[in-house]
Amino acid sequence: MKTASGRVTWRPVLTVSMAVGLAIAIVAAAFALAVYNERLGQQERFRQAEVQLRILAGSMAAPLAFDDRSAAREYVGAQSSNPDVEAVAAYDMQGQLAASYVRTGAPPPPTRNVLGQPRNDGARLVLTSRVKEGETVLGSVYLRTVLESPGRRAMRYAGFALLIVMAALLVAVLGAASAREAEAYRRLSRETRERQKAEEALRQSQKMEAMGQLTGGVAHDFNNLLMVASSGMDLLERTTDPTRRERLRQGIRQAIDRGASLTQQLLAFSRRAPLKPEVVDIGKCLNGMHTLLDRSLREDIKVEIRLAHDLWRVEVDASQLEVAVLNIAINARDAMPDGGAITIEGRNEPSGQPDGVGDMVRLSIRDTGVGVAPEVLSRLFEPFFTTKPVGKGTGLGLSQVYGFARSSGGEAGIESVLGEGTTIWMRIPRSTKAMAQDAAPVALRKVGPEARRILMVEDDDSVAQLVEEMLRELGYDVVRASDALSALEILRQDIAFDLVFSDMVMPGDMGGLDLARDISRLWPDLPVVLTTGYSAAAAAATNEGRRVLIKPYRIELLSTELDAVFSSVKRAS
Repeated sequence: MKTASGRVTWRPVLTVSMAVGLAIAIVAAAFALAVYNERLGQQERFRQAEVQLRILAGSMAAPLAFDDRSAAREYVGAQSSNPDVEAVAAYDMQGQLAASYVRTGAPPPPTRNVLGQPRNDGARLVLTSRVKEGETVLGSVYLRTVLESPGRRAMRYAGFALLIVMAALLVAVLGAASAREAEAYRRLSRETRERQKAEEALRQSQKMEAMGQLTGGVAHDFNNLLMVASSGMDLLERTTDPTRRERLRQGIRQAIDRGASLTQQLLAFSRRAPLKPEVVDIGKCLNGMHTLLDRSLREDIKVEIRLAHDLWRVEVDASQLEVAVLNIAINARDAMPDGGAITIEGRNEPSGQPDGVGDMVRLSIRDTGVGVAPEVLSRLFEPFFTTKPVGKGTGLGLSQVYGFARSSGGEAGIESVLGEGTTIWMRIPRSTKAMAQDAAPVALRKVGPEARRILMVEDDDSVAQLVEEMLRELGYDVVRASDALSALEILRQDIAFDLVFSDMVMPGDMGGLDLARDISRLWPDLPVVLTTGYSAAAAAATNEGRRVLIKPYRIELLSTELDAVFSSVKRAS
């Protein structure tokens, strides 16, 4: 069955309590049926006895009319053929016994017949009837028959009881089996949930291993970026040459853009999120990884990328693809202590089918390292298996590669020759879906004569100063609040704002998302745009359908975002 949350659960068809109730119902129904059948049997035997009595009365008319005692005894004795008849008697007109039959061990009939209605005498039925010829009464007859012998009745009820007990046992067994099946399902569901949690933890561990390998290189890269920005600022203050100032400004901008790009890649690697397949151009993906690969490898390792010019698209989780390539590259680096070359190749592998079913894209990464011994080659994809010394590896990197390839509908493999190097390859199904189109850049423009007021909420003074300058450059009037509570207080005193632009992660008990919720509740017509560099916070806001601007952002992107908000508000009004 499906719960209110949409989760599919299983409920046993027959529980133990249901089985017990069903067994009791079967017993009660069987008992009622036995009583009903007993009553029908008695009625049927009564009708049979009445018929037998009428036949006897009709046959005794002549013997009694002619006082033929021999014939009378013959007719009466003929009733002995019925095993249920205990006693039969014929009486003349004076009520005297003319002929009789008594089964051995049974009480004799009365010496004088007393006519009356049929009656039960214990387990016996007694019937009497007149013998007439026309309107002339010639005498009477007496018939006593056993309704049912105690032995036969006991056997019948024993049979009923046996059937009832067997049915009840069967129901009880089915109920117990169903209960065991339900318990087994609950255990399986619990184990499945635990396995899913373990797999998620394993994926996160694999990401963290790659992140650990990146740490040193990333710190070095950021130091270089900071050096470019710091030196550029110093030189800008010392020169008045416009050409040189423009060149320095571009260098600082490139350093900032590289830092932002690297930060976004690191956040994508480390985020805790389920797999999100999307149509990916492998060429663009690998070209965007140059910075990460450079920081992960040493200077004595050369990386060459050879991709077919018409390489097909694939549908995978882009961040997992990058993690897989990075994990393979790190293993290749460790296999080349004296340096070497890493070659990344991508090619199409057609299936030959007319509809393209089975078409694959093969991505292989080959190194010139020491190679892998044949006896351990088949174990390299096992989680926590590693050939590296203690402390040098966790054995999670290549298992992530295998898991990624399989979850993407493909496969992975390893080929290696000792002393020559190793090739790790992945085959991923081709995707014929179209890629999502990037939004076209929008030219920067200032707000018109009707300047809009924006309440900016930012706790960092340095960031607030620059963002305020950007907003004023775009033509907006800006009022700043340093935290969410101050922003609410300002709004209570002055609601004449067109938009609230708030950071998400701020000190105190209330963050940007809480502020946006309160504003939507108190002033539902006031739009809110949130901004953050924290991926988890951005995901939480996006899940609620709120607009989020990811830090760092340029003034062009800020202008585009605000224009989009005000345009949507104008259309709604």
